[in-house]
Amino acid sequence: MNYFQKNRKNIIIGVIATLLIAALVALWLQKKVIHSSSDIEGVVFPSSLYTGDTLTFQDKTPFAKFKKWDFGDGQTSEKDKGIHFYSKPGYYNVTLIIDNKYSKSFPIMVSARGIPKPKDSAATVTKIDAQTQAMQYENIQFRALSDATQFTWRFGETGKIDAKDKLAIYAYQKPGDYTVTLYTEKDLEPIEHHIKILPAYNSMQDEEPTLDELYAKKDNDFKYHLQQIANGNSFNMHYNYLLRTYLCNNENTIVKVSDSKINNFYLYCASLQFDKNIVIQTVKLNFDDGMTCVTKVDINQSK
Repeated sequence: MNYFQKNRKNIIIGVIATLLIAALVALWLQKKVIHSSSDIEGVVFPSSLYTGDTLTFQDKTPFAKFKKWDFGDGQTSEKDKGIHFYSKPGYYNVTLIIDNKYSKSFPIMVSARGIPKPKDSAATVTKIDAQTQAMQYENIQFRALSDATQFTWRFGETGKIDAKDKLAIYAYQKPGDYTVTLYTEKDLEPIEHHIKILPAYNSMQDEEPTLDELYAKKDNDFKYHLQQIANGNSFNMHYNYLLRTYLCNNENTIVKVSDSKINNFYLYCASLQFDKNIVIQTVKLNFDDGMTCVTKVDINQSK
């Protein structure tokens, strides 16, 4: 009896064990080294929205060294997460590209905010309940007296849509005469309201507000809009107001909350929606050298 015959059983077991180990090693290498588009861990939501609404994107692909978001409207981003706004209706393909090799697409439908004609001439006429005169930086309430369900406000200062709720709050940054325009799905024509905004202080007075008083107004205004987000009111209206008015549209502005770790403005505001019963106690804004953009926000809050 030769060696093979004598050790046949052990040889067969050894060969099978070797093949099994090789298969496991190959599978491990494939998962660690070889990737495909199905390994991309990116999300985009919602998949259906209106022009001006917030599109949120986020990627957690573990092996990614470089990433790029293409939103299909000519805009791109290399951030891990963030938000995007579409200004025109249409069908868009949001594409996430990882390491210039792998890609994953997300179909997005953006609808226009049309103003349908009323079914008959007796349709309810909407009215705007608001003051006709106010001060610069003052928080002004604009209320739609209507049984409509869709509201689009333009307060005449930014040239953009400023709010989408039945009750809207806005603070004018410059004095002047403004025309407020409101669109609803039940009114054929836009509803207009005229308001006069006076300067925050009268230059003819003997005493002018100090620099500290002016900055305290900004701190309090910032605090007010953060509290509105924490109370569950319109996120887009208050978030975009602070982003546009104070942060020069930089959503990554540093936010320091009490003794917690440093965060950015977008993530902090997003967390306010889910962390209930937050009370914003104080806000301190830190400006850049030109005193035009806030570079850091110090916040004290409690539950």
